[in-house]
Amino acid sequence: MTDQGLLYELLRNLHLSHFAARLAEVVLVRPLRVLLVVVAAAVAANLAAGAIRRFVRSFRSRAPLSTTSVRADQRAATLGDVLANLVRAVVWTVAALIILDEFGINLAPLLAGAGIAGVAIGFGAQSLVKDMFSGVFILLEDQYGVGDLITITDKVSGTVEDLSVRTTRLRSADGTVWFVPNGEIRQVGNVSKDWSRAVVDLVVSYDADLVAVRQNVTEEAAAFAADEEWAPRVLEGPEVIDEHTMDANSVTVRLVVRTAPRQQYAVARELRRRILGRLRSDGLWQAGQKVLVTASGPDPAPPTPPAS
Repeated sequence: MTDQGLLYELLRNLHLSHFAARLAEVVLVRPLRVLLVVVAAAVAANLAAGAIRRFVRSFRSRAPLSTTSVRADQRAATLGDVLANLVRAVVWTVAALIILDEFGINLAPLLAGAGIAGVAIGFGAQSLVKDMFSGVFILLEDQYGVGDLITITDKVSGTVEDLSVRTTRLRSADGTVWFVPNGEIRQVGNVSKDWSRAVVDLVVSYDADLVAVRQNVTEEAAAFAADEEWAPRVLEGPEVIDEHTMDANSVTVRLVVRTAPRQQYAVARELRRRILGRLRSDGLWQAGQKVLVTASGPDPAPPTPPAS
């Protein structure tokens, strides 16, 4: 690289030798240029990092169904830091290349080799990049997190045990551990997002006293919601839906309870136990009747059928 600027010409006019003028310019000008590059890189990195964090916060505030999620705010802050650090790494890499050029190092072979390697890695890592981008949006939108019960496909559902930018690991009800690349997740159902719902269906034959059954269910559900042990898990009072469905042999009475996240199964099991006990003690439970407990997704701890 040829450094023959204004300072070199000035020193030559002062009758310094070519070597002395060149040495003085290199010693005085080159460090100044390097310093300017470092300062410019620091300013650019901080500005870009701040812009990235503001963008993530703005995107987070517009995300549906998660405006009140503390976990989503924490994830947005974490993702903002990760992306900001990535931008800083890019800025400082460019600054390092400029500084190397200032010292006369030929960057053409280095850039050419890096370009070829980048193309080869890009072709080989397309799925990896896809997984990582999908993981970023899963985290940013707080679609699900560790401990949530989710359904990805008809065959893949369970409790999330780990969530990274690349993969999601979940354990199904039978103990199977699934490792799912984030890029393969097209849609996901989360039954523990913000709140859950316990649903208890009572299938009652027509020869039973439906009015008495409904009254017993209503009273037992109200007593359950007022129980000090279970009240923290119940977000809204139980709702009894009369004659939810009917067929030739029976009518279904549905009990719906809005619960805290992932508490729907425990609440449904306890409600079923209490309702069964109440109906039996009042002589309203007859042969052929049954209780079905349903909820979104598989029950991670299936209840034991009541004794006859």
